[in-house]
Amino acid sequence: MTETVARHDVVIVGAGPAGMTAAVYAGRALRSTLVIEKGIPGGQLNETDRIENWPGFAEPVSAPELMTALRSQAERLGAEIVQDEALRIEPGRRIHRVVTSRHPIEARAVILAPGSRPRELSAEGSARLKGRGVSYCATCDGFFFQGKRVVVVGAGDSGLMEALFLTRFADSVAIVVRHPEEDPRAIRASGLLRRRAESHPKIRFLWNREVAEVVGDRSVTAVRLRRLDDREIEEVPTDGIFVSVGHMPQTEFLRSSVPLDSDGYIVTDSRLRTSIPGIFAAGDARIDAHRYAQAVIAAGEGATASLEAEQYLAE
Repeated sequence: MTETVARHDVVIVGAGPAGMTAAVYAGRALRSTLVIEKGIPGGQLNETDRIENWPGFAEPVSAPELMTALRSQAERLGAEIVQDEALRIEPGRRIHRVVTSRHPIEARAVILAPGSRPRELSAEGSARLKGRGVSYCATCDGFFFQGKRVVVVGAGDSGLMEALFLTRFADSVAIVVRHPEEDPRAIRASGLLRRRAESHPKIRFLWNREVAEVVGDRSVTAVRLRRLDDREIEEVPTDGIFVSVGHMPQTEFLRSSVPLDSDGYIVTDSRLRTSIPGIFAAGDARIDAHRYAQAVIAAGEGATASLEAEQYLAE
């Protein structure tokens, strides 16, 4: 019996800001559009409390609410969103095949927007105590640290945002920074976030240190920090460690089919086209976009990729 394979004009892998915006544009072009997402639509924004820099909002907007509205918009314009996992891509000359955990799907154009996942702490004890005091999502786990002491590892935008969010629950928040205070590279976050963190009474900075070991039996009880000037080890009592030290692209399923760079990011040209005609990429898993890790940039790339896909289909 011949297998019946569903075919769409556009198949989008990933339902974060890039994937959902691409779906909006593909739907407006009246293309049959399918979005495949293995998790909850919204991507990493589901782990963010609020967004202060989304254009058009005078006040901070709830990230999950924003992504729910974006999903509704895409569905209103005809996009179908399914919870499934893309296992691999099988490029073709005119028709590409996306093999999922359920069945293969054919597409005239594919937009890859799988996003990224948090880079995990490599210090001794961190893997063993993950979920028992070591967390990679403050909005997911912050509630459980009411009245506790916590440590945040990471001094970029996401790290300071997590630290500020945790002040709602924790009694104290210490931020570990790998550089001396006077180093201009010490805080990579925006000036506004830095000013808010530095002025918050619950937050203090532990400068010029790195995590050497996470301490605890059944749960985290302390973190051992190594001073980077004299290599001395100090132990800081804490009930939890929230890690925000970057991300890794979720592109393992593409390694045999789509060109990736040495770090696993999808290689494209300036028009977000891969070297395979009809396959495009957008968002945090793409070679250039990941360095910014901003939802609005991912959304813009989703729009660009969809417009490029439309031009490809029209030709």
